[in-house]
Amino acid sequence: MRINGRALVGAGMMLAAGGLVPAGAQTPTTTLQQDFDAAAALDAAPDRAASLAAWEKLEARTKSGSRSRGIVLVRKAPTLFALNRADDSVKAARAGLALLPADDASLAEDRTRAFLILGQVAIDTLDYAGAVTALQQAEASAISTPDKLGAMLSLVGAQIFIDPPAAAATLERSDAVVATMKLDKSAAARFARARTILKLNTGDIGGARASALQAIRLLGGLETNKIDVMAASARSDAAIAFLLGGNADEARRYMAYTGAGRMVKGSFDPAAEMRSPDCGGEAGLKPQDVAVVEFDIASDGTIDRAAPIYAAGGGQVALEFARAVKGWSWPADKVQAIPAFYRYHVRVEMRCSTAFERPSISGGLDGVLEQWLTSKGVAVAPAPSGPQAAAVAGQRADLAAATAQSPSSLRTLAAIYRLTSNPTVAREERAALYARGLAIATANDAPPSARLTFDLPGRIDAVTDIWKPGVYQRTLTPMVSEPVYANDPQARAAIRLMIVDGTVSRTRKSDKNDTSIVLLRQVVDDMALQPNDPLRVGALIRIASIEERNGQIDAARATFAASGLTPSQCAIMDAPPKMVSMPGSEAFPMEAQRWGFEGWTQVQFDVGADGTVINERALLSYPPFIFSEAGKKFFTRVKFAKTYRPDGGLGCGATINRLSFKLPG
Repeated sequence: MRINGRALVGAGMMLAAGGLVPAGAQTPTTTLQQDFDAAAALDAAPDRAASLAAWEKLEARTKSGSRSRGIVLVRKAPTLFALNRADDSVKAARAGLALLPADDASLAEDRTRAFLILGQVAIDTLDYAGAVTALQQAEASAISTPDKLGAMLSLVGAQIFIDPPAAAATLERSDAVVATMKLDKSAAARFARARTILKLNTGDIGGARASALQAIRLLGGLETNKIDVMAASARSDAAIAFLLGGNADEARRYMAYTGAGRMVKGSFDPAAEMRSPDCGGEAGLKPQDVAVVEFDIASDGTIDRAAPIYAAGGGQVALEFARAVKGWSWPADKVQAIPAFYRYHVRVEMRCSTAFERPSISGGLDGVLEQWLTSKGVAVAPAPSGPQAAAVAGQRADLAAATAQSPSSLRTLAAIYRLTSNPTVAREERAALYARGLAIATANDAPPSARLTFDLPGRIDAVTDIWKPGVYQRTLTPMVSEPVYANDPQARAAIRLMIVDGTVSRTRKSDKNDTSIVLLRQVVDDMALQPNDPLRVGALIRIASIEERNGQIDAARATFAASGLTPSQCAIMDAPPKMVSMPGSEAFPMEAQRWGFEGWTQVQFDVGADGTVINERALLSYPPFIFSEAGKKFFTRVKFAKTYRPDGGLGCGATINRLSFKLPG
C-alpha cells in the first residue's frame, strides 16, 4: 500500500525546501521515498537487524516532531518487537501515534498499525487488559475491512479472559462485517475457533462443540492429509469440548487427529524446568482450578509464546497459569530432536500445587493500606462480588467524583486503590494510577507497607520487558536500599519476597536459586521481625521449597520445621513412607493404546497413615486430559508402608510423582 509512502514523499519535499540537512553534511544520494521503499522491502526479509537499520536511517532524515517521523516510528515498532525489544517497540509506537494528526484520514492505516503492535506486545506479555484497550482503538481506526477484522479477531482473543460479554459483542460486530463480503475458509475458521474458545470458557459446551466442528470443516475436515498448527488446534478445541460434554471417546478421537502424543521421531518429554504454580499466591489459585495453556518452544528451549485456552476458575486463573508456563525451558539438544510441528501450539493441562501453598504478599500490603485508610476515617469500597469488567465503570466514576472534589485527598487515594485492583484495567493505565496513588500516599505520610501497594506494582507495570531474564530483579532490587523501605522491617521483607517470587517465575537461568536463597535468608535473619511474622514464615517456606527441588531434603526438613508449621510433606519427611506395591502395564489406558497416544502426567497426592493414596490430582498432563485419569487411578492402586500417627490421620501430604506412558516398541 502507498498511503504512507505518499505521505513521506510530501515530507521529503518539505525536508529539502526547509534546508534541514546539517551544514557541512553530504547531501543524501537517495530520496526519502527510496529509503522508505528500501525499509519496507526489508520488513518482509528475515534479517530484522537490517530492517531496523533502514528505518533508523530514515528516521534520522525526518524532522523531529513531524508527521513523517511519526510514520517511521510506527513502522519501526514491529521490527523492534520482532527483535525482542518490547519496551522500545511500545515507546516507538506511542511516540509515532503522538505525531500522527488525528484528523488526517490518510494516516488511518498507520494509526491502526500502531495500535495493532501495541495490542500484540500486550498479548505477548500477558497484559490482556492492555491488549483490549489497544485493539479497541485499532478496530476504531481501521478503514480497510481486513484491518478491521484482524483487529476484531485479536480483540476477541483477549476479551475472552478479561470481559467475556464484550468478546461476544465483538464477535457480533465481526459477523456483521463478514456478512458483507466473502471470507476465505482459513479466516472464517479463525473466527469459528475464537467463538469456540469463548463458549468453552463461558460454559456453553454444546455451542463450543458446534463451532469447533465448523472450524474443522473449514480447514478440510478430519480426512485431509494436510494439517497445520491451526488445524491441529481446532481439533484440540473439539476434543476439549467433547470431554467437557462427557463424551470421552469422541474427545480422544479428535485429540488423536491433532498429532499430539503421536510423534514418529523424538519424544515430547517434560521440561527441565517445568513446575505448576503454587496454590494461593497473588492470583489466589485454588486446588480445584484447572487450565489448558498453549505455548511455542523456541529452538533454544525457551518459551516463545504462552496463551490460555481454557480455564475452570476464570480469566485471571487462566492468565496466571500461562505466566507460569513462560518460565519453563527444555535442554536445547532435546528440543532439536522434536520435529518443529510438535514444538508449536503445544497444549498442557495444569493445576496448582498444594506442596508449598503460600499467601499473597500483595494481599498483606493491601490490608495495611485499608487499615490505615480506615484509621483516617476513609471508607474503602468493597471488592466487587460479580464480574470485574462490569464494575470498572462504577470504579472510574468514583475516582472521577473524588478527583473533582479533591485530587489529592485520601478519598481519591481509596478510589485509585480500588480501580487499580481491577484486572481489566490496562497495564499502562495502571502504572499511571499507581504513580498518582504513591504521590498521594507519600504526601499523607502513609506507612511504608501501605505505600508499597502502589510502588511495587507501579514499578513492575512501568516496564514492558519485565519478562526478560534479570529485568524483574533489577527493577525491584533498588527499593530495598531506599530509606523509606530499608528502615521498615515489613516493607523490606515484602520487597525481597516479591523479588524472589518474580525471579523464579520469570527467570530460566539455573543460578536463580542462589540469588533467591540469599534474599530469603535476609528475611529470615532479620531480627526486627517476630519469629512467627507471616513474612518470615513465608521466607522459610520458600527456602524449603527451593532446597527440596535441589535434592537437599535434610536442609528442607530443618527449614520447614523452623517455620513452626507441621512438616507433613512427603518430600521432606525424615522417613517418607516407602512404596510397597504398584500396578503394572495394565495401568496404561486402553483408549490411549487404541489411538496410539503417548504422553505423561505429573500427579500430586497424599499418603494416609494406613499407606493408601488419597486426594490424588493431576498437576500437569500432556496431551491434555488423555492421561490425567489414568495417572490418578495408577496411584490409587499404589500402596505405601504404614506410617504411625497418634491421631491415625495423614501420613504425609503433597508428594509429586511423574508417570510416562509409552507404547510398546
